[in-house]
Amino acid sequence: MTTPKTEGTVIVAESGAGTYTQRITAGNHELVADEPRPVGDDAGPTPYDLLLAALGSCTSMTVRMYAKRKEWPLDQVRVTLRHSRIHAEDCADCETRVGLVNQIDLDIELIGDLDDEQRQRLLLIAGRCPVHQTLTSEVHITTTLR
Repeated sequence: MTTPKTEGTVIVAESGAGTYTQRITAGNHELVADEPRPVGDDAGPTPYDLLLAALGSCTSMTVRMYAKRKEWPLDQVRVTLRHSRIHAEDCADCETRVGLVNQIDLDIELIGDLDDEQRQRLLLIAGRCPVHQTLTSEVHITTTLR
């Protein structure tokens, strides 16, 4: 597989190792994605796992950068995420009222000698991570055939 030539470009191709196993190349890094058994071969995280990993890692990095800049005593950030689909009628904050909506539950654990005000500020900053901003904004995807 060729290495992407520009920052922010990712190449995904079937690996040939399994029915749904994908090889992902991002710069100098390679990852694998797959579907769990019995559908796939469980050779790597699912696409939704990778989406949650992107959001969780961006959230953690954003919180870390802010705490470091403020010189706050943050020892560790731990982000736990879960994806599900819920009925739109059960979602008080959703614009959609019919069918199912995607729900991501994101729990942040801030480990360190932080006061309540610092914790609340870091929680607010967590929502400013660029991936969070992308997922909660209008996203337009252009698909072309080569």
